[in-house]
Amino acid sequence: MSRIKLGVIGLGQRGGNLTRDIAALFKKEVEITVLCDSYADRVDKSYDEVFNETGDKPFKTTDYADVLNSDNVEVVLISASWEIHIPLAIESMKAGKITALEVGGAYSIDDCWALVRAYEQTKTPFMFLENCCYGERETMLLNMIQKGILGKVVACSGGYCHDLREEITTGVEKRHYRLRNYLSRNCENYPTHELGPIAQMLNINRGNRMVTLTSMASGSYGLKEYVKEHRAADDALAGRDFAQGDIVYTTIKCAGGETILLELDTTLPRYYSRKLTVHGTKGYYNEESDTIFLEDRHPEDGACNWIKQGNNRGNASELCDEFNTQTWLDFKANPIGGHDGMDYLMLKDFFDCVKNNKSMPIDVYDAASWMCISCLSETSIASGGMPVEIPDFTNGRWVLRSEKL
Repeated sequence: MSRIKLGVIGLGQRGGNLTRDIAALFKKEVEITVLCDSYADRVDKSYDEVFNETGDKPFKTTDYADVLNSDNVEVVLISASWEIHIPLAIESMKAGKITALEVGGAYSIDDCWALVRAYEQTKTPFMFLENCCYGERETMLLNMIQKGILGKVVACSGGYCHDLREEITTGVEKRHYRLRNYLSRNCENYPTHELGPIAQMLNINRGNRMVTLTSMASGSYGLKEYVKEHRAADDALAGRDFAQGDIVYTTIKCAGGETILLELDTTLPRYYSRKLTVHGTKGYYNEESDTIFLEDRHPEDGACNWIKQGNNRGNASELCDEFNTQTWLDFKANPIGGHDGMDYLMLKDFFDCVKNNKSMPIDVYDAASWMCISCLSETSIASGGMPVEIPDFTNGRWVLRSEKL
């Protein structure tokens, strides 16, 4: 069977890593035929990595139109700056290229609708590359929920909690788009790592939907203080004010009555966490202690002692053989790929859908619903935390779509 012909647009940190993984892990299934980035040195670096790994010689360009117009490209992977994710994905679908879009937040609701309409007009296959939906705990919990082990899920929370101060403040040197966003926007700017898995657990767009949100942001102090302590007095960022609040909380209400709490925490000193919690009528999961509490195994009268003693802290790892999906049970025997294997499993799923003409597991309606949280949170924060309606990008079809992914 011939290899999938892939063009990549955006070869910065994320795009470069994905390209390297594809070349190393999918060389039998995928041929990288075109490499594109605004910066020629990034193109050269990725070219060398692809050639050294596979022997292939992809076409090099700094003009994304060369990717979209190429007869030697069937699939386009977009991992450029956040601002142009959606416009590039729209052009890719209109060019008839199967489109894989890296994550980020949207800048307007109009952009989200345009993305959906481009798909509906062209019917070009589209997948949103949210790798956290393929995490071991995330898929394990989804499996448990679908089997009814946690009962009715009532509330979930999650966060993107990641100290990015060095990455943000060196944005000019690293040519990273986060800097300009933190200077000019105040919102939940990166919602999908935590929201994507939760949306799947709550059947969002497949029997349920998100209805309204409210967002509040703290003041912005962390980056300004970090610049003062780590950059020269005459640095361009010295004394600059950043628009982005240090902590942003976003609360979402769902049609089924569930609530979702999202937290953005990227400009203060801390450890990395996605803070996933799931509250069900029969059980509870907490990521930070990696603990699963099940009512039928831990009687109510013993709950306090169970928690205080801490004997079961981290017990989720002991329940993997019982509750993990078969995919993860098989994968753990030979883990490969970035982000603890999530990238590999995500790409494997995507390429399998391409080869076998299957529906994408994370589709354009998911992308629009999850990405829109950024611009809606921006509106809510600017209005003092007023509720904002979340559009139904399925136009009512969420009621009829299959509940299980």
